[in-house]
Amino acid sequence: MTWIAAVARLRARRESCVLVTVATVRGHAPRDAGAKLVVGRTRTWGSIGGGNVEAVAIDRAREMIQVAKPEPELLDFALNDKVTNQHGVQCCGGTVSVLLEPLPVVRAVAVFGVGHVGLELARILARQDIDLHLVDTRAELLAEQRLAPLADAVAQVHVHHTPLLPEEVLEELPPGTHVLIMTHDHAEDAALCDAALRTSHLGSIGLIGSAAKWVRFRKRLATEGGHDDATIDRIKTPIGLTDVTGKEPATIAVSVAADLLRTFESEVC
Repeated sequence: MTWIAAVARLRARRESCVLVTVATVRGHAPRDAGAKLVVGRTRTWGSIGGGNVEAVAIDRAREMIQVAKPEPELLDFALNDKVTNQHGVQCCGGTVSVLLEPLPVVRAVAVFGVGHVGLELARILARQDIDLHLVDTRAELLAEQRLAPLADAVAQVHVHHTPLLPEEVLEELPPGTHVLIMTHDHAEDAALCDAALRTSHLGSIGLIGSAAKWVRFRKRLATEGGHDDATIDRIKTPIGLTDVTGKEPATIAVSVAADLLRTFESEVC
């Protein structure tokens, strides 16, 4: 498996890894600059030449995987028999610098309802390196032409057309997915809130709407859904920054995206 395929697979599995690259080479070395190795928690893919250089890089990469917010590191190696190494002697005669780049688990966001606000929000979030799930019961809102502004997205965009039960998508979402509920139908919103509270692997849950809407929803979630107050409090509503009061779809979307990014910053990845 190539290193690119390995990174893609680990991303899909939501597993952290470290990309190790031979950054510079002077003199003789086992591999040329640009050689790459991917280090996961239990496996590796590719090679930067074996021996002490690779073994030390793997050890350090696995230490970095355990850290909450690791920073890239540059390791320097002298390849001669006068250097004391952890994993044997490499006497090629040159020197090597190796760059270790942590690739943490990519965040995921699911937007339920791709109407005016949902589409504006998708356009903003698509510029982030996330897995972005767009869910709607209305096929025309997920048409390729309508979603054309997302064609150059940085995010990996996943489109879910669910004509009957959009809440079934919740079980398919990656662990830790942040859910934003903003459909065209209050009954659909209510069903999604109830289902989201019953889905244990999700991240934050946000609901668009007024205070009056939330009073009705909260009562229904307690009486019909059987949720206690602590569980219901997992839902944040209204969503967005409280001091941004504009009602235009683009303004609401900016506010919601900014609030979500603030949530990202507070997370331990």
